[in-house]
Amino acid sequence: MTTFEQVLSTGGVRSVFQPIVDLRSGAVVAYEALARGPRGGELERPDALFAAARAADRLADLDEACRAAAFRGAVQHGLFAPQALFVNVEPEVLDSAPLDDLLAIAQAAPGDLRVVLEITERALAARPAELLRTVARVRELGWRVALDDVGADPLSLAFMPLLQPDVVKLDLRLVQRRPGPAVAQIMNAVNAYAEATGALVLAEGIEDEKHLVMARALGARLGQGWLFGRPADGPAPALEAAEIALPATVPGDEAASSSPFALLPAGTELRRAPKSLLIEVSKQLEREAMRLGDTCVVASTFQEARHFTPATAVRYRDLVDRTGFVCALGEGLGDQPVPGLRGADLDQGDPVRGEWDVVVLSPHFSAALLARDLGDTGPDAQRVFEYALTYRRDTVVAAARSFLSRVAPRAAVQVVAERPAAPAPAPAAPAPAAATTGEALLQQALAATTSGVTISDMTRPDQPLVYVNQAFERLSGFRAEEVLGRNCRFLQGEDTDRAAVAAVRDAIAEGREHRALLLNHRGPQREPWWNEVLLSPVRDADGRVVQYIGVQDDVTDRVLAQRALEQEQHRTRGYLERLEDLAHHDPLTGLPNRRRVEERAEAALWDARLSGSAVALLFCDLDAFKAVNDELGHAAGDELLVAVARRLRSAVRRGDLVARLGGDEFLVVLPDLDPAGAAAHADRLAGELVRAVAEPLLVAGRRLSPAVTVGVAVSPADGDGFGRLLHRADQRMYAAKPTARRVEAGG
Repeated sequence: MTTFEQVLSTGGVRSVFQPIVDLRSGAVVAYEALARGPRGGELERPDALFAAARAADRLADLDEACRAAAFRGAVQHGLFAPQALFVNVEPEVLDSAPLDDLLAIAQAAPGDLRVVLEITERALAARPAELLRTVARVRELGWRVALDDVGADPLSLAFMPLLQPDVVKLDLRLVQRRPGPAVAQIMNAVNAYAEATGALVLAEGIEDEKHLVMARALGARLGQGWLFGRPADGPAPALEAAEIALPATVPGDEAASSSPFALLPAGTELRRAPKSLLIEVSKQLEREAMRLGDTCVVASTFQEARHFTPATAVRYRDLVDRTGFVCALGEGLGDQPVPGLRGADLDQGDPVRGEWDVVVLSPHFSAALLARDLGDTGPDAQRVFEYALTYRRDTVVAAARSFLSRVAPRAAVQVVAERPAAPAPAPAAPAPAAATTGEALLQQALAATTSGVTISDMTRPDQPLVYVNQAFERLSGFRAEEVLGRNCRFLQGEDTDRAAVAAVRDAIAEGREHRALLLNHRGPQREPWWNEVLLSPVRDADGRVVQYIGVQDDVTDRVLAQRALEQEQHRTRGYLERLEDLAHHDPLTGLPNRRRVEERAEAALWDARLSGSAVALLFCDLDAFKAVNDELGHAAGDELLVAVARRLRSAVRRGDLVARLGGDEFLVVLPDLDPAGAAAHADRLAGELVRAVAEPLLVAGRRLSPAVTVGVAVSPADGDGFGRLLHRADQRMYAAKPTARRVEAGG
């Protein structure tokens, strides 16, 4: 059995390359480098490889080896410019590893490679100031940036304009699942960003033609997935190669060296107002942010900690709960003024120290109150500020980036200059002879329970498991000695819901209890099972979370039964909707049938009696339709009826109703007419319908010029009931129908 240390020491990490194609031309414009372990070994799969790295606390080393393998493989196979090479950074590495390592790798990369670095919003949320600086320096080396897994977490939409990615990678679930409100939200945000910046949208997970159709509908220009090619050792020889059309290079970031107020464009009109007015303007922006929800970024500065009052703290707790990312800066404010609120302690010399700024940024809204203290004395509420209230998106984005360039790393992140010592082995369970009676009973209870029980040590890097019971061994498919010392994420797979995982991660970061339903994988065979887990924090005497207890149950049967029931209910609803549709619509033309048109017409006549308006019925009958069926066949007759229905629909107003009564008879209902001109309007439309239907068309390879005769009846002159009006219109149609007219057919 090959160990992880052997893989790393012998250079066993390799890369495979999956093509990225231009969806318009079908040409390959880039390849993504994907990590693999030694062929045929237990660590060949990336999930097993990265799980082993986590267990050995060597994740940063593996990530570095993956990028080195990507560059080495790309050079070996000639994947040079103008094509691009996409390489990603493991989010957990960006959470904690020194970012100078990333810069060193970028500087050492072969110059002929056109590299696109993939990162996630999680990295930006964890270490915004450092990551923004690092991305700017990487861009100076000629690299480009892609925002990965967009749509997996709403925060990715909020951070898009701040990271300014050249490529937006849509999470594969967007093309593989049915559309819904969340997909529409993501589509609108991504397309707005792409339209404004020229960024390319890349859809992942395209495995069949349906996925391809959805990817194009979502606005993707690039695609990736098994439909175009699976990961392979080298380039895809069967596909044409072309240059990737990346947008213009993002200019250097000036926001980090400027204050938000200083970023106002030259010539911006500045006003003056007392602090009392700015307080109300700030509150309104905060309310707008809460309305925008979890795709919104809020950034504020309070000058000094004393201005962050208890009332302000309450408002910002609400913002943390209801928006995507919130930060607040001020002298003495600290890294986390309230739980979940990101902060920074401003130096007295920082120009932001003298400002009052509130920035609200989301995919479709941007606003910033940027104010400068004029140094007034006197009552605090009457101090005068010079300010601007701007909705210019470029200014708001720059101001937000200025804030994030100052935000301290997340408190849970430990930035280290060198690799920490390997974690000590997990403590063994106490021997029964040395245990107290209470401890022995607890051990027996945990061993006997049918629920899996785990304990994670939150004081050690990567929060490893330090206890698992026998039930968890059965659930996970691994023995205790195989999992102790590892983070329990090894249960997850590529198909585990990332939003559910993110919710777990957020709950742990906030130290609160959380219940989740996760798709996990059992044993080396990676058998999928549904895990309902309850996570509960354990605190020490100082209130610090030191452990998390997880109680886990296999609810696969319940989930599958529920999904089967939902599918059956969905099918039943579909059948009922289809039956309802057939009851009211003609199956050939899709037009309302006689039953439906009678209901609609009676409703229109009732409204007409109340409002004093008029309703007209136009009875339309195709001339000599039987001859078409006899000469060309019934399929040709059906084709003609569909064409006539389409022409009748296109000739009437949006509020008018076109129906098929049966055979070659159609009815047009014109509601809400002026009684004085109703008859003239109906007669005029009847003529337009005759001309519209008579336009030549090809049916079954024959050129036909259909003819229709129209009879008109108008309420209330011809009656105020549907039956009476229909009879009158039918009579007038027959009176007007020529005895010898027929559809003219040519060769």
